[in-house]
Order: sequence, then structure tokens, then C-alpha cells
Amino acid sequence: MALRLVSDFDLGKDVLPWLRAQRAALVAAGAGGGGPENNFESLRLLNVERNGNIIYTYKDDKGNIFFGLYDYQTKQNEHLYTFEKDLQVVSCSVNRERTLLAASLVQAAKEGRRNELQPGSRCLTLLVEIHPINNVKVLKAVDSYIWVQFLYPHVESHPLPENHLLLISEEKYIEQLHIQVTQEDGNRVVIKNSGHLPRQRVAEDFVWAQWDMSEQRLYYIDLKKSRSVLKCIQFYADDHFSLMFEAPLDVSLSDSGFKLVNFGYDDLQDQEKLSKHPTLCVFTNHTGSLCVCYCPNFDSWEQITYSVLYFHKGHGKTFTATLGRVDSHVTKGITFLSLDYYVAVYLPGHFFHLLNIQHPDLICHSLFLTGNSEVIDMLPHSPLQSLSGSLVLDWCSGKLYRALLNQSYLLEFLWNARLDCEKLALLHCVLSCGRDPRRLEAKIIQWISENISACHSFDLIQEFIIASSYWSIYPETSNMDKLLPYSSLLTWDTEIPGITLVTEEIPLPLMKVHSFKGYWEKLNSNLEYVKYSKPRLHYNSSVVRREWHSLISEEKKGKRRSTVYVRNILDNAIKVISNLEARNLEPRLTPLFQEEDNHQRLLMGLMVSELKDHLLRHLQGVEKKKIEQMVLDYVSKLLDLICQILEASWRKHNLHPWVLHFNRRASAAEFAVFHIMTRILEATNSLFLPLPPGFHTLHTILGVHCLPLHNLLHYIDNGVLLLTETAVTRLMKDLDNTEKNEKVKFSIIVRLPPLTGQKICRLWDHPVSSNIISRNHVKRLLQNYNKQPRSSMMDKSSFSVEFLPLNYFIEILTDIESSNPALYAFEGHDNVDAKFVEEAALKHTTMLLGL
Repeated sequence: MALRLVSDFDLGKDVLPWLRAQRAALVAAGAGGGGPENNFESLRLLNVERNGNIIYTYKDDKGNIFFGLYDYQTKQNEHLYTFEKDLQVVSCSVNRERTLLAASLVQAAKEGRRNELQPGSRCLTLLVEIHPINNVKVLKAVDSYIWVQFLYPHVESHPLPENHLLLISEEKYIEQLHIQVTQEDGNRVVIKNSGHLPRQRVAEDFVWAQWDMSEQRLYYIDLKKSRSVLKCIQFYADDHFSLMFEAPLDVSLSDSGFKLVNFGYDDLQDQEKLSKHPTLCVFTNHTGSLCVCYCPNFDSWEQITYSVLYFHKGHGKTFTATLGRVDSHVTKGITFLSLDYYVAVYLPGHFFHLLNIQHPDLICHSLFLTGNSEVIDMLPHSPLQSLSGSLVLDWCSGKLYRALLNQSYLLEFLWNARLDCEKLALLHCVLSCGRDPRRLEAKIIQWISENISACHSFDLIQEFIIASSYWSIYPETSNMDKLLPYSSLLTWDTEIPGITLVTEEIPLPLMKVHSFKGYWEKLNSNLEYVKYSKPRLHYNSSVVRREWHSLISEEKKGKRRSTVYVRNILDNAIKVISNLEARNLEPRLTPLFQEEDNHQRLLMGLMVSELKDHLLRHLQGVEKKKIEQMVLDYVSKLLDLICQILEASWRKHNLHPWVLHFNRRASAAEFAVFHIMTRILEATNSLFLPLPPGFHTLHTILGVHCLPLHNLLHYIDNGVLLLTETAVTRLMKDLDNTEKNEKVKFSIIVRLPPLTGQKICRLWDHPVSSNIISRNHVKRLLQNYNKQPRSSMMDKSSFSVEFLPLNYFIEILTDIESSNPALYAFEGHDNVDAKFVEEAALKHTTMLLGL
């Protein structure tokens, strides 16, 4: 299935066998502890701490409450404490050193049982010394439920002198207790200030709260004048905490409701009140993203509405999904899961929506599946709770998973996808997984070659090159998503079946602190970008395009820029090619990188220069050397992907080096490779990306093989085929002078730039080339001709012909040549047929005179 749930913990496999072994050992020792096996049916998971340790509980046959801990690192179980009273556990947490246990308990729901708690209280909150088991201190004895959570600061491994415990009350307040501990009699740990534990009010009057155990953050919502405000508190290694931001939320919440997220097993919260409370959760990731996912209570069996607020992008989207099976009622709630660069939204049996949170602007970059899709049926049907990062907890079964995108399944699904929007979303999703990129790219290229014409809404090759290059460099530094293109698409207007959306701007969070580190620095950078960066900062090729055309135009006119400037650009290209060759040690099948191809090298070098300037302008605090290497890696990756596509096609069709010779017929394999090369050219031209040197030569040679002459000339005239000097030279040498080949050669020569045409004509021993050489020579002689008195001493006998105008013309040319022999020396005379030149000149003159 699209989601791969890798089991990190299972009560049935990781705890139950140990408990049975403990029970058997007690029975064998005659210490009691027997009883029916089904006593372990009360086994349930209570909490997951920051370090991955898992707290669980069960009741023995006497009703005593057993607390155990599963060590995530050592995979070992440990008994923490046993309460010898028949109570029900609300919440439990243990400190990092496993010296203190906090637990909240209520009277077990059994008729006729006496109250085991203090008179007048419904919930008892205790703090127990468990290293070794010693004193028990009552923290709260109240009529409302209390949840407990120890803080786990990022510190060194040595024990902390002070522990901090959060108490979350059903009466809508949160306070922090400061607990000092000391060691006595060796390793015995006791509470130092047990008579009076300092307390600090953290939050109050809230209607919803979520705990992020990994980042030690508390999110909560309070209602101010009927307006919901999301707040976040960050807890630090010492005893202080900071309110980080406030963000207004346009969500409907009632102050009569109360909902906790990720504070442990929540079975005892008032289910009647919870049913009136919408589903809401906050997700963040290491890139500085901040998403709020919200689903109000739905009262329709035909559709469901949910919203995702992308605070790091400054907008929110409200989706309305048509339920895939109208005949089946919605029996489970909607599930939101955090998956690094994505958020998964799904309703078991109805739909699955994989939302791209890094690039949420276009709906086509997110995958939506509905109806009877196999993917929908394969998703877990039990309610899952997303913890920090990619951890997912199934409270019902007591299993902890690590949720990952299933790259293999997504690739398989890519092959079978029908809609363009699905193909696009899956392509980006697969590339974001980032595992074994070389193998992944090979599989995608294979898919592209089989589906080259199957997409109508976007260019497959273009999208693959841009997206794969982006993901190759994205992890290296933050803010790359703002500076490099992620997709070739800027808009998407096609409807996606089963879902509609409305996009709205949302108020940005108001940051309440002025000094930022880590995640907060990245979030603040994202918010600053939303506020002030108009238009967007993504690199585009307009400057490179303009400069490249300018350089080529100057070259055609015989002008040249500063030698140092051009050399620096060409040096950039040399670095790119060296970088590419160093990363790819396998020999190439395709004959690329075997010629200079100055035009492509100029384009390569200009792209490196412009991209480097672009990143240096906007990447503050990143070393210049690192930026230069990132740019080389990025441009190298672009070229490498083009080479990979061509290599795969070459290998698939089993082409050989002799395709470079013209004196043979084209095969079906050559037609296929020519088609792929033409599609590559279309993709790179619109984005103005460089091509590997030698690409145009190979493309032209295959074009001459595969196309009829009129089609070939049409491709040349429209700029699809570029006549490189290498390709035309090979053509002149390989083709003999049959009538058909003469027509091909002549048609190509007249389309060459003048300077290249003159060089190529000298390679063709033919009257047509002689005519062209002669006319070019005469044109050069007459370009700066000024009429002057001529010498009458000329030897006319060697030039004498019966046609007097031609006689006169030859005398003028001879005069000019004689005036400066070094400047006007005639080149290429080996292939000039004097008689033919005479006849051609006579015919030309006759035509001009209209005779």
C-alpha cells in the first residue's frame, strides 16, 4: 500500500511474552501470581516518552495495577511500580532517569466497590520515588481528571538535579511542577523538596491542547471573544519556557468542549463531549513548516470537508471530498498523519489524500485517491494517532509504527496511473522518498520511455529533470524550496475527480520572541519570505537566455567579448563536465562529450555563473565554496539526467557506434532513439537548459538517417535539428555523389552559416562546391572595391573569352588580387573547376540581364 507502517513496538510481541515468563517464574517459585491467562487482556499502552521508551499497564487477578516500561534502545522490559488498589489509570509518565513515576488514577467503574481514593475526590495524582521504590507523594486529589507528562530536555547523559512535570487539568489549566532530587545512601534517589513543590501556571482557559514529545512543545487553543487563537510554548533544558507565537484560527470550537492530543491514552475523556469536538492537529517538520489540519463534525454521508492551514506559506486550503461509497456510512473518524514532506489525510474505506506541504500551491502536486481504489482498501481501518515525526500509534492494538511512504508501491502505482494529475503527484512523491536515487531514476526513466506521449497536461521529461535535480540538492541547505524550481508547471486548471478546493490567505502567526534557533529560525524565515518576497525568488533562465543569445549573435558578426569573460564562462563548463565525469565512472554507450560544442559550453557556463550569483544573493550565512559546489552539482545533475535518458534508450534499442556513419539505412531502433532525442530537445528548449556536448551532432546524424529530405529540411529550418560542423563534415565525407546524395549535400550547405559553409565546401570535390567557393571569393574581392584607373599592361591573353562583359569582370578581379596578394589569396583552389566557374558566371550574368 502507499503507506508502509514499519512496526517499532507491539504489546503482544514485545511485552506479553515477558509478562508470561515473569508469571511462570513466580508460580514456579511458589510465590503466587497464578490465575487465569486472560488477566493480560487488560494490558494496554499508556504513554510514549521522548526517548522512545513506552509505558504500559495491566491489572493482575487481584485488581492490582502493574506499571511497566519497554526500553526502546535495549528492547528490554522493566517493572516500574505496582499499586495495590483496584483503580483505573488516566495517565502516566516517567522521568528520563527512571527515578520518578507520575500517575493519575480514578476509581474503577464497578458497582458496589468502595471508594479507594480520598473522600470527595474522583482523581488522584501521585508522584512516586521508584529508584528504589520509596515514598509516594499526592500531587492532586480533585474531582476532575488530571494528565501528567515529564519534560525531557536535550542535555548530556548525566542525571539532572531538577525534574519538571506538567499537570494538565480537565478544568482547562496546565501547570509545571519543579521537582528537585538528591542521591542518598549510594544510588537511592529521593525528592529533595517534597514538602513544597514549586508550581508555575503555563496555560489556562484552553479548549484544545497537543503535546509534541519529540520537540517538547505544547500547542493549545484558547477562545478570545469567541475567536480561536493557537499558541505554542517551547520548553527548554532549564526550567524556563517561552510563548513562541500566537496565530488566529478560523475554526469553530466550543468552550464547553475539551480535547487533548498526544497526552497518552485518552479513553477516559468525556466521549459525549469529544463527539462534539472537531478533529484538529498541528504538524511541523525540520524545514520550518507549520500546518494545522482541521475537520469539523460532518453531518453528510455524501461528502466531507477538511482544511489544512499552511502557515509557513501564508495560505490555507479547504477541501471537499466526495465519499467514494455512498452506500456505506462513515463509521470511523478522519485521520491526519505526518509524513515528513507530506501530510496524509484519509477516511478508512472512502478516500486517501497525500498533501504536499512543502509545495502546496498546485493541487496536482498532491495525490488524491477515492472510490474503490485498491489503495483505499489497503489502508489501516483502526484509528491512528500521529505522534512526533513519522511515529504513528494504534491505541486499540497497542502497536507503534513508523509511517513511511512505500516507494516500491508508489512506483508500481505510477506505472498503472491513468490520470495526468496522479502521474504528476506520484512522480514528485516517489522522488521525495530519496532512497537509492540512481536506481529510482533508472526505473522512472524506464516508465517515461514507455509513456513518452501519454501525458497531455505536462511534459514528462521536463518535469522529471526539474524535480529530480531539485531533490538532489534540496537536503543540503534550507530555503532551497524558495530559490530553485520544483516543477515545470506554474498553473494547473484541470479538475481532479472527487475533490474540490478553495484557497484563502490566512493571517500569519505573530512571533513573540526575537531570537531564534533551529526550527524556529527556519519557521521565521518562511514567514518573512511570505511577508516580503514579492515576486517569488525562484531561479529562472531569462538572464541566461538573453546573455547567451547576445554572445552567439556577436560571434556570428565576428565580434568578441572580453577574452577573460568568455574564458571564465568556458571554465565553468569545464568544471561542470569534470564534476559530472567524476560522479559517473561507468563508460558511456552514447557518443557524447566527444567534441567541443562551444555553444552548449557557453550555455552551461552562463547557467553556473547566474545560478551562483542568484544563490549568493539569497542564501545568507552559507559559505561561498559550498554554494559553488551546490551549483556545480545541480547543473551536473541536469546534464546527467539527460545522459541517463539517452543511455537507457540507446541500451534498450541496442544501438552501436556505426549509427554515426551515413552510408547505411536507418533502422526502427534509430527512429525510436531519434524520437526520444527530439522530445528531450523540446523539453530543454522551453526551459533553456544546456545539453551535453555532442547531443546536436548525434541528433542531426540520426535525423539524416531517419527523415525524408523534405522533412529533414523542415526540421532544420525550424531549429529542431542544428547543423553542427562535426555532423556536416561527417556527412560530406561519408556520402558519395549520387544524385540523391548531391541534393542532400547541397540542401544542407546552403543552410549553413557563411563561415561554416566556406569551410565545409572545401571538403566536397564537386562543381557545386566550386561554384560556392568562387562566388564567396568574388564577393569578398568586391566588398570594398573602389573604382580606380587600371593598368593597361595586363596580359589579357590568359583571360580572353568570347563574352566581353566576362572579360572585363575578370580583369577587375585580377586587378584587386594583384593589389594585395596576401589579403586576397584564393583558398580552396584544389576543388575549383575553372571551366565550370566560367560557365556558371556566364549563366548567372545572362540571368541577371534577362537574356
